[in-house]
Formats: sequence, C-alpha cells, structure tokens
Amino acid sequence: MTEVKVLVQGYARECEGHEEATSSAVLIEDSGKKIVVDPGADKDLLLEALEKEGLATKDIDLIFLTHKHMDHILNIRLFPGTIIVDGNEIYDGNKITEYEGNIPGTSIQVIPTPGHTYSQSTLLVKTKEGVIAIAEDLFWWSDGEEQKVDLENLLGLKDIYAKDENKLKESRKLILAKADFIIPGHGKMFKVEK
Repeated sequence: MTEVKVLVQGYARECEGHEEATSSAVLIEDSGKKIVVDPGADKDLLLEALEKEGLATKDIDLIFLTHKHMDHILNIRLFPGTIIVDGNEIYDGNKITEYEGNIPGTSIQVIPTPGHTYSQSTLLVKTKEGVIAIAEDLFWWSDGEEQKVDLENLLGLKDIYAKDENKLKESRKLILAKADFIIPGHGKMFKVEK
C-alpha cells in the first residue's frame, strides 16, 4: 500500500526585516519508488527528516514540484541527478518528456489546481487511511494564524499571492470533494469535513 509521510511541516513567518518560509516536504513510497514532494527551502530540517527515515538524498527516486515558488523548490539542489517531475513534464537531466494523469510508474494521480499559480498541481494518493491530497499552496497559513478547516473558511481562505482567485476557489472545491485529508503548503495536515 502507498505510504505518505510529512517530512517537514511547512512554515511562513514574518521576521524583523524579512520573511522566512519553507514548504511542507512530503515523502511518498509508491510502486517501489521513493518520491519527495516539494523539498522546500530549509535544508537542515529536510536533511534531518530524511535521516530520521533512514534515507539520504541519493535514496530518492524522484522529486515532484507542485509549483515553482522558491520556498518549495530551493532544496532540489540537494538531489543532483534525481528526476524532477511537475504537473506536465518529467525532467531527466536535459531530457524533457510530457505526461498526463498519474506520475508515470505510480498510482499517484496528478490534478491541475491553478489559482495560487497558473500551473500548480495537487497529488491525490490513495492510502489505507483514505485519499490524501498533497495540495501545498492551494491551502496555506502563516505561523500564528488560526488554521480553520471548516468548508466555509477553507473556501474563503485569503491568499495574498494568488494569481487567480476564481480559479483558486474552483480548485479548492475540486480537491475538497476528492480528499479525506489535505497536506497544505504551510500548516498542519487536516481531515476534510464531509
């Protein structure tokens, strides 16, 4: 059965004169592959989390990027030579191959969820606990912000970085209808109220 584990819980916080942020970094084990979703920007937290799992960066088969904001992708440099996948393409060195549907060779479904960015994707993973959506910045909270997860608050959650608020709301509705649990980009995993 497919396994999903949050390696790093994403954070976003205002500091004196700057912001600090890293995305939720998630490990999926599916079809004999170890996949890291959005390796984030906090190198130390990610490497420590992998070590706790008995893994090194060389043990990861591929990296999936939900979208290309730096707080989600900066740590790809820790995985030289690893295949990188986004919502449309597979990057193996300088070789680029298009795909659609599932991440090739896995049961992991890739769903386009534009709004936060124009090209964001969400992963739907069937596990023994239910369907887990790795939605990243489809939903996110700043540190200290109350994480309200009822339907009304989730659909109305403000996103100051959203490229298209109407598409964001449509994408949120789609994923809320399909998922039992959601892993946000910044904040704690939560159960979807049905």
